Amino acid sequence: MATPSRKTSTPSSLPSKRALPRDPSSEVPSKRRSSAPPPLPSSRPFVEGSIVRIVMENFLTYDVCEVSPGPHLNMIIGANGTGKSSIVCAICLGLAGKPAFMGRADKVGFFVKRGCSKGMVEIELFRNSGNLIITREIDVAKNQSSWFINKKSTTQKVVEEQVAALNIQVGNLCQFLPQDKVGEFAKLSKIELLEATEKSIGPPEMHRYHCELKNFREKEKQLETSCKEKTEYLEKMIQRNERYKQDVERFYERKRHLDLIEMLEAKRPWVEYENVRQEYEGVKLARDRAKEEVRKLKEGQIPMTRRIEEIKRQRYSLEARIKEKATDIKETSQKCKQKQDIIERKDKQIEELQQALTVKQNEEHDRQRRISNTRKMIEDLQNELKSAENCENLQPQIDAITNDLRRVQDEKASCEGEVFDKRGEKESLEKEKKSVGDNIVRFDNLMNQKEDKLRQRYRDTYDAVLWLRNNRDKFKQRVCEPIMLTINMKDNKNAKYIENHISSNDLRAFVFESQEDMEVFLKEIRDNKKLRVNAVIAPKSSYADKAPSRSLNDLKQYGFFSYLRELFDAPDPVMSFLCCNYHIHEVPVGTERTREKIERTINFWIEASHTSIGGEAAEVIQETQLKQMYTAEEKYVVKTSFYSNKVISSNTSLKVAQFLTVTVDREQRRHLEEQLKEINRKLQAVEAGLIALYERNKHLEHKDNELRQKKKELLERKTKKRQLEQKISSKLGSLKLMEQDTCNLEEEERKASTKIKEINVQKAKLVTELTNFVKICTSLHIEKVDLILQNTTVISEKNKLESDYMAASSQLRLTEQHFIELDESRQRLLQKCKELMRRARQVCNLGAEQTVPEEYQTQVPTIPNGHNSSPPMAFQDLPNTLDEIDALLTEERSRASCFTGLNPTIVEEYTKREEEIEQLTEELKIKKVELDTYRENISQVKERWLNPLKELVEKINEKFSNFFSSMQCAGEVDLHTENEEDYDKYGIRIRVKFRSSTQLHELTPHHQSGGERSVSTMLYLMALQELNRCPFRVVDEINQLLQNLPYSEKMTVLFVYNGPHMLEPNRWNLKAFQRRRRRIMFTQPQ
Repeated sequence: MATPSRKTSTPSSLPSKRALPRDPSSEVPSKRRSSAPPPLPSSRPFVEGSIVRIVMENFLTYDVCEVSPGPHLNMIIGANGTGKSSIVCAICLGLAGKPAFMGRADKVGFFVKRGCSKGMVEIELFRNSGNLIITREIDVAKNQSSWFINKKSTTQKVVEEQVAALNIQVGNLCQFLPQDKVGEFAKLSKIELLEATEKSIGPPEMHRYHCELKNFREKEKQLETSCKEKTEYLEKMIQRNERYKQDVERFYERKRHLDLIEMLEAKRPWVEYENVRQEYEGVKLARDRAKEEVRKLKEGQIPMTRRIEEIKRQRYSLEARIKEKATDIKETSQKCKQKQDIIERKDKQIEELQQALTVKQNEEHDRQRRISNTRKMIEDLQNELKSAENCENLQPQIDAITNDLRRVQDEKASCEGEVFDKRGEKESLEKEKKSVGDNIVRFDNLMNQKEDKLRQRYRDTYDAVLWLRNNRDKFKQRVCEPIMLTINMKDNKNAKYIENHISSNDLRAFVFESQEDMEVFLKEIRDNKKLRVNAVIAPKSSYADKAPSRSLNDLKQYGFFSYLRELFDAPDPVMSFLCCNYHIHEVPVGTERTREKIERTINFWIEASHTSIGGEAAEVIQETQLKQMYTAEEKYVVKTSFYSNKVISSNTSLKVAQFLTVTVDREQRRHLEEQLKEINRKLQAVEAGLIALYERNKHLEHKDNELRQKKKELLERKTKKRQLEQKISSKLGSLKLMEQDTCNLEEEERKASTKIKEINVQKAKLVTELTNFVKICTSLHIEKVDLILQNTTVISEKNKLESDYMAASSQLRLTEQHFIELDESRQRLLQKCKELMRRARQVCNLGAEQTVPEEYQTQVPTIPNGHNSSPPMAFQDLPNTLDEIDALLTEERSRASCFTGLNPTIVEEYTKREEEIEQLTEELKIKKVELDTYRENISQVKERWLNPLKELVEKINEKFSNFFSSMQCAGEVDLHTENEEDYDKYGIRIRVKFRSSTQLHELTPHHQSGGERSVSTMLYLMALQELNRCPFRVVDEINQLLQNLPYSEKMTVLFVYNGPHMLEPNRWNLKAFQRRRRRIMFTQPQ
């Protein structure tokens, strides 16, 4: 709901009480303490940089608000949460301050009123040359600000420069102290307080001098340390060089021997090279002789190679002719094979004709045999029919047996019906038993789920439950397991209400009826087993059935459907405890309709999920007198304000249920166990009846079989003659059919003989053709054998030539191998010569075209620094054989090894130290001059900084002490340091005493109370105000009591009044209200 603007008057110095974000409909009316109307802005004695006007739009608690401070002390007064600190935040952000300065939020977008996308703060500062209007527009989505100076767009840096030019420091706690930074002011160290004071009231150059002193002192320390270290290092190097001087001389004596060794090692490769070169020349000559021998052997193999190639061509021709003959033989053989296959098929046809004739002959013989057997069987049956006796009258016996059989079958059917019924009854009982058992298992599983949750979350409580179940005999009265195990929800959807209403500590508490039992339990569990558990005692008089103060029917009009007590079942002690301590019989549960009915009329929302209720919601609470209630997803707690007696409710979202969602009805489980016992009893009775019926049915079955057998025998005797007549008739029919099925064997034999003669004629012709193909194949085989013999002779000659060629080739290979070995030896010796030449030149540092250097040809090079005293030795005077060189090397190495304990780096370090000593001596002189310069600068800057600072601290101390003296207390401010030369350790120390029985103590966040720190902070800032030239100071949260104290007429007091019942701004006038108050004051008697 939008709120019209409200113009207020606010002073230049702005101490205020605590502020909280309020509902968007907040309004800020104000009035002045003075009865006279305020002077016009042009006549106010504002100083340069004072705040003339503050405008806020969509900022924290305000829609639109304009504040006009006075030129002197301004006091903002109002109840908690009315928007006092919102004005302080507007001053900070409007003057280019950072959100972190206020200690509330880290993003500027959080200061825009909830639900709005943009906000604006405008501050007008007094300037003699023309007021400065700074406007800051805040974009919530982008978390960015747009800046304007005198309605013209600009940047934040320009605004910061303009604010700094007016000596305004919103980041200095000595000048701008927000509500959330009051505690931080007391936490400021002495050093930080000094820097803040210097920036706040000191001359502009004071803080700069302080920083220069700290930098100069740091440089001075570094130079002193550097000079000291260099001096010590220089003395150590001089001493070390004196100590190693003799070792250096011995080193140069050793070097003379090493140089001679170097000359010998330089000549040795040249001698090795010459020896290898001579060996190389000998190998090269032998290699040339082997090469000539290889050439002669290769020329002798050429005629032999040509003859072998000629024989190979002749052999290829013969092999081709042999392949042609083999092909002809294969084709002829294939034709012979075809003729043979045809002859074999003709033989097979003859065999098949003979077999078919044999089969027909066998069939005819078998038919004659069967006709004979049939005639004999007919004769036997006729004889049996004649000899059979006349059929006697058996029908009465058959009827009597039939009647007995029918009676037995009826009894058997009756018995089977009873068995079927019993089986049906048994199956029904077994199904019912399984269903009841499954339900019991399901209840046990649900209980196990609850116990598993208890074990996972509260293991000590779970262990205590196990102990209780095994030791119930130790207690005199009833002991209930933890409430979360004993409660059974009627509908698990309502479990969230119970878990949000009952604390977790009580949910896992054991409930006792006796104090003595509880002490025994806790002694065993807590003291002996060291388990952390909770225990409570149920009231002596039961509250479980206590009626609620209001009937549920009266509450249904507001959407309530039940009290908490009716949502679950629990043992009487548990229910009594919950009714007594949590009033579950008085707390109703509503639906979503209940919440909507309340929220439709809520006027104000507070950020921390607190609401102030009016309208129909207030009507609900006033009429029902409910202190707690639940809706579908929220819990409402109703309280009465201690200050205003208004009904205030807080609503919180319900947490998801964790433990009570599993419902176990113990009474129903007990009922199921009794039902299971009854089913088992019935099953036993049914099974006994089935056994008796099975025995009776078995007896009837035996009797039925005996009657059937008797009836069968009588029926067979009655039907025997008819059966014989039927058999005779059947056999006569079969005989007639067999006599009609005849076969002419002579005709079949004549046909088979004619077909066999025709096939034999065809076979004779085929045999003649086969004989001709065999002759042709024999002639081709003879020709092929002749060609194979010729090919064998050629192969034999070729093998002899190849054997001779292989012998010659073997000799050639041996000669070539010898040649290759000699050539490889030559190459190896050549490479070795080159390697030795390279090594020799490398040792002598020669290029590819250079000769042995002159110093190696004349003498050993002279060692510098005058340490060489040995006579020179020419390179050519050294031995020319390897043995002599090795002997001399061994001798010189032995002499050089006598100089033990010498480090090759000693001479280098000695020389480097000599140079470094000279360099350090020069650097030390420069550092000492630089140190003297810094000390002189420190002395000058210290005098310009410390004397004004001491005077400034004395003035602050004088003002601060006077303020405390006026309150019958004591306080002082002094400049504190432990070492005068440590300029970074200087600080301002505040010491206060509020009681005559104590001594002065330093102001700290821990020693004084919050009120004492607030008073000390305010008085220190007032002391600074007396000395400072800054336009204004802001202090939030001073907790000024509204006593009837005299105030200066120059002081401006702003009353901030906000609340749900505030009038709209267009319904009253501030000036008219002041005139009425003045008339009342003048007319009323004193």
